[in-house]
Amino acid sequence: MSGKVARKSIPLRRGTQFKLTGHVQGVGFRPFVYRLANEYRLTGYVQNRLGEVDIIACGNPESLRKFHRDLIDQAPPLARPNIASSESVNPVIFDDFKIVASAADANARIFVPADNFMCDDCRQELNDPADRRYNYPFINCTQCGPRYTLIEAMPYDRENTSMAGFELCADCRSEYENPDDRRFHAEPIACPVCGPGLEFDTGGHDEYSDTDSGIDAALTKLRDGNVVAVKGIGGYHLLCDARNRAAVESLRERKQRPDKPLAVMFPMRGADGLAAVRLTAKVGVVEAELLLGPSRPIVLLQKHVHTRLASNVAPGLREIGIFLPYSPLHELLLQGFGGPLVATSGNISGEPVLTENAAASSRLARIADAFLHHDRPIVRPADDPVYRNIAGKIRPLRMGRGAAPCEFELPWRLSDPVLAVGGHMKATLALGWGNRVAVSPHIGEMGNPRSLEVLEQLAEDLQALYAVRATSIVCDAHTGYTTNRWARRQDLPFASVFHHQAHASAVAAEHGEPGRWLMFTWDGVGLGEDGSLWGGEALLGAPGAWQRVASLRPFRLPGGDLAGRAPWRSAAALYWQLGQNLHDCPDVDGLARSAWSNGLNSPTSSAAGRLFDAAAAIVCDLPNVSFEAQGPMLLESLCEKPRKPMTLPLIADDEGILRTDWAPLLATLADRGLTKSYRAEVFHSSLAAAILQQAATVRDGHGVIRIGLSGGVFQNHVLTSQTVKLLIDNGFDVFVPERLPCNDAALSFGQVAEIAARNEEFGEYG
Repeated sequence: MSGKVARKSIPLRRGTQFKLTGHVQGVGFRPFVYRLANEYRLTGYVQNRLGEVDIIACGNPESLRKFHRDLIDQAPPLARPNIASSESVNPVIFDDFKIVASAADANARIFVPADNFMCDDCRQELNDPADRRYNYPFINCTQCGPRYTLIEAMPYDRENTSMAGFELCADCRSEYENPDDRRFHAEPIACPVCGPGLEFDTGGHDEYSDTDSGIDAALTKLRDGNVVAVKGIGGYHLLCDARNRAAVESLRERKQRPDKPLAVMFPMRGADGLAAVRLTAKVGVVEAELLLGPSRPIVLLQKHVHTRLASNVAPGLREIGIFLPYSPLHELLLQGFGGPLVATSGNISGEPVLTENAAASSRLARIADAFLHHDRPIVRPADDPVYRNIAGKIRPLRMGRGAAPCEFELPWRLSDPVLAVGGHMKATLALGWGNRVAVSPHIGEMGNPRSLEVLEQLAEDLQALYAVRATSIVCDAHTGYTTNRWARRQDLPFASVFHHQAHASAVAAEHGEPGRWLMFTWDGVGLGEDGSLWGGEALLGAPGAWQRVASLRPFRLPGGDLAGRAPWRSAAALYWQLGQNLHDCPDVDGLARSAWSNGLNSPTSSAAGRLFDAAAAIVCDLPNVSFEAQGPMLLESLCEKPRKPMTLPLIADDEGILRTDWAPLLATLADRGLTKSYRAEVFHSSLAAAILQQAATVRDGHGVIRIGLSGGVFQNHVLTSQTVKLLIDNGFDVFVPERLPCNDAALSFGQVAEIAARNEEFGEYG
């Protein structure tokens, strides 16, 4: 027998350092890493470093391999992690695996988390009488609740949020500090003992400062047909009974919103929560998925012919905007009310949604009969996002709570950070640096002081949250836009981008396809390079190098901007252009035609949006409208099926621009012997065919087959669906925006993309 002593085998240990980027803040990622590491008996630590997550993990090779795999495969539902690097390091002796304090001085890829709906676990607790958060309207955890609207600074820790002023009770602190608890570092954590509360106010009559009484009082008001302003996650809603015509009419009169459709929030019913919605509207698979998704947006759905909703919720339209309660407060109100509630933005029309208690009480006093406030500060507004099924895919019409900030990677790199301020309508901001762009939620129309105030706040907030300071500003080329004037006032260099170049570059950058495009940019109006008002253009090229190759026959708009709210002006202009008169023209004294004839305040336009306005005025007998795009929306709602299109002449003008002539459409549009539906259908089908004709002609001359569709006109699902089908059937590759709206909300992103492409040697892309 040998005299050697056998050595005890020591398990091989290795160390790996992981760096993860992506959406890893505000989604419970560090607790997930902690639990995963303990499952595989690893030691080390996880640390948040301003948007990145840094992990040191030590253990046997097989456990590290599984840990590496599960960091992605088993990540929390709201997380979108990317393993930027994984490197072997010398194993360090750690007693266990820890979550260490965030590093605020790191230079990392920051991602700002969006607000999210109430998760199923919290919903179950909310409805459990034995739970200490039973019926508590601010329940949340790492997988749900507000984020963007309460973050004051990064990193996303409680002391950097508007919850910092609410000191945690012993029970909440125990959950917050326990890595095994699902509320570990849930920064908005709260309960009835230590968290925010409600206050009900009727302007000095009935007041309740306790939560249960406040909800009961609000429900009583709603049942009695009153309008109640309720403070939510990103701002106030104005609520009323969606089945009570008188209540809806009262809301419309007070808000001076006579016709614009109102969104409706439905209580969750049935196995999947959509039983109540299905009684009112048709819900497809993709629509259901979006309605129940984390952002809980408003989704436009085709309503049934017979519903219990008041007929004045969406007058004259086939669709209705529907969403589900996304916060515990909304859940309690919808449960208690037992039916659908109109839930429209708590604002003065066109402005950003209101967020402060005192401002809401003052500015909404003439609209709301009562207020349900809470004392959790909203740091910045975020209106509800809106989506619609267009050409077979769900696409955004408005970015907002839960869907923004929306982040992109560009095919090019910016040499220096830039802030883009968009256009005048449906304003958003975009901050670009390197190859990244962050786009803000919807701000509103820029013709009022509050919109400018919010734009200035978001401009500062975006730069502070992402730790990026813009060295220049980019804006629309129209010097009359509020955003253009604001950009010029700043103490920074600025550049301008023409409206339709920004539309085109937004689509190209979103889809990231190299090579040349033919981009159809159809909208209301935007300043063109020749000084006229464009809006029916086809641009050939790539970001940084667009050339107009096709358009619509131009006409002069009597009254200029007045035509946007008076479709009869666009209709009359078409007839006057042909030496004819519009039937029953409201210009009874002839002043508008005289000014038009003399070229006074009658700018030339090629805008498809104004052509749609004219068609709506003629077909729908709609001389004036109360909101943007009302005429085209009513015209679209008349359509039931495609029709044989009229062949519209396509002729090159003196500059070689192909021009589609709308003149042959007028006789059909005005023929009252035909049904309104037929006339509307022929109009849509003829314009879809005109786009195909332009595309085919440009292809013959330039060989381009990649088509993009951008601009507010392509929110029209009848036109867009027919156009996409025609183009695909004729051998084109077609791209429509999917992550950003095709309307002016995408201009800020397109401006950044256009500037980036101009300033970079982008080779193959262009």
